[in-house]
Amino acid sequence: MAYLLLFACFTVSAVVSTLAARVGRRGQACDRNIGYSVPAQVRTDPELRRQANTLIAHWCTGAAILSLAPLAPLGMIIASDGTADISTWGLLAFAAYGFVVVVVGGYPFEKIKHLAPSDAR
Repeated sequence: MAYLLLFACFTVSAVVSTLAARVGRRGQACDRNIGYSVPAQVRTDPELRRQANTLIAHWCTGAAILSLAPLAPLGMIIASDGTADISTWGLLAFAAYGFVVVVVGGYPFEKIKHLAPSDAR
């Protein structure tokens, strides 16, 4: 059951990251109705808006790709009907890897907060 939960978490992470990357690729990351909360100066400046969209598109695409990697070994373990197992260290490695995926996916959103010049904040 724990392996199924891990599989579902990485699958959801891949889907959410793909959707976020899609918003960035379409140039809608700064649109309040579709995108994300961004500083006012980033919303109004075309160059900062382009940079924000590019950040979200690239980093969220990377997070989506990273989220897919653990699905193969987890899928093989789930398909083995209980004959295969992961050690505690293996589960810790999955947890650390999941943390890395979250950091990669969250980086552009933190970076966007600092795109506006410091005198505009």
